Amino acid sequence: MWTYEKILQYPVNIRKTDARAASVVMTQLGGPDGELGAAMRYLNQRYSCPFHKVTGILTDIGTEELGHMEMVAALVYQLTKNLSVEDVKAGGFDAYFVDHTTGIYPVSAGGIPWTAAGIQSKGDIITDLHEDLAAEQKARTTYDNILRLVDDPDVKDVIRFLREREIVHYQRFGEAIDVS
Repeated sequence: MWTYEKILQYPVNIRKTDARAASVVMTQLGGPDGELGAAMRYLNQRYSCPFHKVTGILTDIGTEELGHMEMVAALVYQLTKNLSVEDVKAGGFDAYFVDHTTGIYPVSAGGIPWTAAGIQSKGDIITDLHEDLAAEQKARTTYDNILRLVDDPDVKDVIRFLREREIVHYQRFGEAIDVS
């Protein structure tokens, strides 16, 4: 059904660890407006979509969101790889570290594990697409917030790319409403 290339959509090459940055970037993996929720939302909504073109858009964007999960996970991994215990404590990463060490686990920046309870799939394509428009804007805002909190230019570069994709997805969902 899909062809998978073992490369990221955009390169993630973090040169220095930063537990504090990892703790806020993590929210785009498992937070309320993160990539995991987006992927599950769109890939589930497509099953009840009555329009082939819109189903294609939901599939395309949902699949891309899976790729964004990989990028966020790569960011977090590279930001936490080989952290010392002192770095973990100083960076406020200790609560996460206790449960997961530096393994990748989908949680919000507040430490709340990901749940499907926050995503919607109503079966009414107009309702679902408006939900999707809002979801993309909330994700963009979260990326804006991360950009305000993170100093590392390598991290910011990847976050800017992901933020831009949220804008493109918003535009595509707007076009999908016109088709519906």
